[in-house]
Parts: sequence; C-alpha cells; structure tokens
Amino acid sequence: MPASRKKTIPPQNSTKDSSVDTELDRIDRRILQHLQRDGRASNADIAKAVHVSPATCHRRTQRLFEQGYIRAVRAEVAPERVQRGALVIVGVVLDRSTPESFALFEAAVKKLRMVLDCHLVAGDFDFFLKVRVRDMADFNRLHGELLIALPGVRQTRTFFVMKEVVDNAPLDF
Repeated sequence: MPASRKKTIPPQNSTKDSSVDTELDRIDRRILQHLQRDGRASNADIAKAVHVSPATCHRRTQRLFEQGYIRAVRAEVAPERVQRGALVIVGVVLDRSTPESFALFEAAVKKLRMVLDCHLVAGDFDFFLKVRVRDMADFNRLHGELLIALPGVRQTRTFFVMKEVVDNAPLDF
C-alpha cells in the first residue's frame, strides 16, 4: 500500500510515548482483526492467515501489545453457566455535576465486581452501568445495599435486558 494511503491509528492507553504515532499497515490490521475473532489462535495460525513468517508475526504482535493496541487477551465466559444470566443496564443520576462528585462515584463503582462497564454519558443520566447478576432478586439486593449507597447517587433507573442482540462485537477498522 502506498505511504499516502496508510491509515494512522494512534494507540490508546499506550505504555510508550503516545506522541509518536505508529502507522498500522494492512498486516497489523489483519493481525488485530484475527485476534479479535480468535484470541486463542496460535502465532503460526495467525502468521499463515496474514501471509507473514511466524517470526515476523510474533514481532508485530509483541509491538501491538507494547504500543497499547492490544490491551488484553482473555476468555469470554458464558454468563448463564456461572449464574450471571441476568443483564441489567442502570442509568445513574448524581446529585451534583462536579469533577469531585464524578471522581468519588467512579472510585466507588470500580470496587463493585458485578459492574462490568461504567460509562460517563451526556444526556438525562450521568452514568450507565452494565451489571450481571443471577436474577431479579439478586439485583434487588445489589440495588438496595450497594448501588443507591454509592457516593452522590440521587436517582437510578433500571433496564432489564430481554435479549442481547449484539454483545461485545469486534471493532470495525
């Protein structure tokens, strides 16, 4: 691919100096896409799929880790198999919209193991939480004992997910 047509994708949460952009070429993108589809693929399988030698593939994959393009490789556990089949989205409104109140809430919510995701959002809510629990009774206990006791929480609104249509889809790049 000509240099003028290469995509530059800056790394996020890089452990190196993020002021130095690394250009991702077609091979790097294909390695990333392959790992998104199958994080258990061997280096040899990835190398074959992207048409490079195993040594080149290993070197490139290590660089992608070091530069923060790959944050982790982990198993996707079936929630219903570990008694966490109920997915709940919780909208949270804080009593104040200040950096201090956001920081206190964020620090406290990070300690809750059942909270899978927490996003600061614009609009009617301040945060959305993605929570996995056993069932409605389990969520009721969690809500009454922990969620409404988080720092600065004025209001919560709960949405029980009826069906997961798209969940954890691979990034499109």
